[in-house]
Amino acid sequence: MVPPRRMQRHARLRFGFALYEVLLGVAIFAVGVIALGRAVENCLNASTISAEEGTVRQILSDRMAVIQAAPGVPDAEKEFKVNSNYGMVRLIQKSATAALTEEDNTLLSGIILVTLTAQWQHAGVPQSKQIQFYIYRSE
Repeated sequence: MVPPRRMQRHARLRFGFALYEVLLGVAIFAVGVIALGRAVENCLNASTISAEEGTVRQILSDRMAVIQAAPGVPDAEKEFKVNSNYGMVRLIQKSATAALTEEDNTLLSGIILVTLTAQWQHAGVPQSKQIQFYIYRSE
């Protein structure tokens, strides 16, 4: 027969965790927390970039509406600096007569191709977005 004190110690050793098991569990938990932190960081970065690009698209859209509504031919080249929540956005406007022809090679006059380019910095890296559209001005 086994004395009760020895039985309790034997039972404790058999049902308890060894130090290496605890350390392995903590290591797995730490790797999971680090991976979760990186995933949250990536989501925040993606959200910031999306909001920044949305602001730039709005700047381009506003300028396009101004050009379309203005009478007369737009300037051949013009540059604006727009201050946004994400820093300075450089807006470059270029326009040129579009050499468009009909199927029978008839030149379409009065159509102007306008190119708007927005340039800005995100985390020190240059970014740009460009749109092109046509406007008609009778001559």
